[in-house]
Amino acid sequence: MQSLIIINDPPYGTERLYNGLRLAHALLKHDSDVTVFLMGDAVIGAKKGQKTPDGYYNAERMVKRVAVKGRVLLCGTCMDARGMTEEEVVDGCERSTMDALAEATVHADRVLVF
Repeated sequence: MQSLIIINDPPYGTERLYNGLRLAHALLKHDSDVTVFLMGDAVIGAKKGQKTPDGYYNAERMVKRVAVKGRVLLCGTCMDARGMTEEEVVDGCERSTMDALAEATVHADRVLVF
């Protein structure tokens, strides 16, 4: 089963990115094919070098875990708007486009939006 998870919210301040990535991790444990598409402020969750207080989740680490077994796509327009370059992005994540999101949506068995 192919799942597409679209996340829009920033990595910190709300828990939508956190919960979307938690769901992606759980689906990957069940050998599902998972694509996560980060757009809007969610692209910041894939930025390298995040430092969070002890005991607080770290979006960078969570994104890395998904990228190892699944696919993480980042909206290129959203990256540009936030001054993010591909060099600043977690290894395994890909700069992407709305056309790629449309294609992933068409091929997904289920689409979840956070």
